[in-house]
Amino acid sequence: MEAIHYEQKGNLAFVTLNRPGAMNAFNYDMLVELGQITESIRINPDIRAIIFTGSGDRAFSVGADLKERKTLTDLQVKRNLYKIGEVFSSIENLPQPTIAMMNGFAFGGGMELALACDFRIAADTALMGLTETGLAIIPGAGGTQRLPRLIGEAKALELILTARRMSAAEAHSYGVLTKIATPENLVQETADFADSILANGPIALQQAKFAIKHGMNVDLQTGLAIERKAYELTIPTEDRIEALNAFSEKRKPVFKGK
Repeated sequence: MEAIHYEQKGNLAFVTLNRPGAMNAFNYDMLVELGQITESIRINPDIRAIIFTGSGDRAFSVGADLKERKTLTDLQVKRNLYKIGEVFSSIENLPQPTIAMMNGFAFGGGMELALACDFRIAADTALMGLTETGLAIIPGAGGTQRLPRLIGEAKALELILTARRMSAAEAHSYGVLTKIATPENLVQETADFADSILANGPIALQQAKFAIKHGMNVDLQTGLAIERKAYELTIPTEDRIEALNAFSEKRKPVFKGK
């Protein structure tokens, strides 16, 4: 059985962690496969947004496969650490908008995958957290860096040092989640959110994401320069002219990503 199930519907890609018997835990082979799929998405001009989720109804992902971890040497653990960090950074740096659709448990590396996405939408029954300190390790796939940047240092310290599991409602109140939905409505709510993104200019979406991501880590004036350069790339596009024509003709624009 494939560890990652990939499907494309129109301009939307679905990447499903597919080890439900192991609560979609990450082993090394799964990470390699996820990395390969991510790189194929990066260069596919037909994909304008991506949804990451887990198979089954119990878990998004519970993180590292501890059964595999128990059999690994220290060097192999380090190999896995570098691979998961590399893959999640690759996901974070995808030019297309990304959504984590969290259908169940999201612990450790599973939570870190969600944090590497631009948006997180969870079932209201989901539990999540960076629980690594309870296993005498620390988050090693970006959790100690992405969580405080998202919700602030003090709250991130509290959650990581206590290894506390959050309910979806708590995570939403902390600013971790974009929105929550009932399990029955999760897929539709996520699809509707994706559609609200896909309705807009594909090149503009990528340039806006680029400007925000790169501008957050520099001073304001440098960030403003990044924004101007990103805007300039949208000026000669066919989509920009199509948007102006559609506005004057009182119709919806048809964007081609050109």
